[in-house]
Amino acid sequence: MIETGLKDRVVIVTGASGGIGKATARRFADEGCFVASWDVREGEAERGGVFQKVDVTGADSVEAALHELTSARKVPYVLVNNAGILRDALLIKYKDGAVAGTLSDEQFDAVLSVNLKGVFTCTRAVAPHMIAGGGGVILNASSVVGIYGNFGQTNYVASKAGVIGMTRVWARELGRHKIRVNAVAPGYIATEMTAGMPEKILATLRDHTPLGRMGQPEDVANAYVWLASDAASFISGTVLGVDGGAVPGT
Repeated sequence: MIETGLKDRVVIVTGASGGIGKATARRFADEGCFVASWDVREGEAERGGVFQKVDVTGADSVEAALHELTSARKVPYVLVNNAGILRDALLIKYKDGAVAGTLSDEQFDAVLSVNLKGVFTCTRAVAPHMIAGGGGVILNASSVVGIYGNFGQTNYVASKAGVIGMTRVWARELGRHKIRVNAVAPGYIATEMTAGMPEKILATLRDHTPLGRMGQPEDVANAYVWLASDAASFISGTVLGVDGGAVPGT
C-alpha cells in the first residue's frame, strides 16, 4: 500500500451527508485522518471524526464550526470543498412562437451561492489556519461540464467554471504558504441525484462515457485522497478529470 502521509491529519469535507462527500469523508477516515464532515443536512460522523451542521453559504456558520475545531486543537490540513446543488433549467424555453419559461433569478442565485460562493467562504475561513500551521491542501469540486458546458445548466456550469478560475488564482496566491490548491472535475457519477433518473437517461450518460459506465463516488474520493497525499506534493493549480473520458453533448 502506498504511504499517503495523511495519517492523523485533520480534514474538512463539505457536503458530506451523502454521495461523493460521504464517500470522500469515509475514504480520508480510512487513511487515519480526523474528518470533520460538514453539511447543511443532518449527517453522521466518520470513524474517529465529527459531524458539524454547517451552511457553507454563511460566513458565521463556517466560522463557528471552524472555531469549534481549532479550539479542540484540530487545525485543518485538508479542505475538500465538495458541497453543491443543482437547479437545472433552460436559459429561455421557447414554444409555439413565445417564451414559455426562463432560468429564474432564484435558480441562478441559489446554485452560485452554494457551488461558488460556498467554496470562497470556506476557503477564506480555513486558509489562515493552514498558513499558521505551515501548509495544507485545498481541493475544490468542479465538473466536466465546467470545462465543456452542458445543455440546460447555465447556472451550474457558471459555478463550476468559476471554481476552476478560483482554484488557479489560489494556487498562485497560496503556494508561497505551502498550500496546494487543485480541482477535481467529475463526469457522470452514480449518486442520490442520479438514482431517480429514468433508465433511458442513465443509458445516454453511459453512452457518452467512453469507459462505458457511470462513475462511483469512491472514484472521486480516491482522486481527492491522492491529490491530498504526499504522492501529489508537486501538483497545484490543476484540474483532474474523473470522468471516464466523457465529453458532455457528444
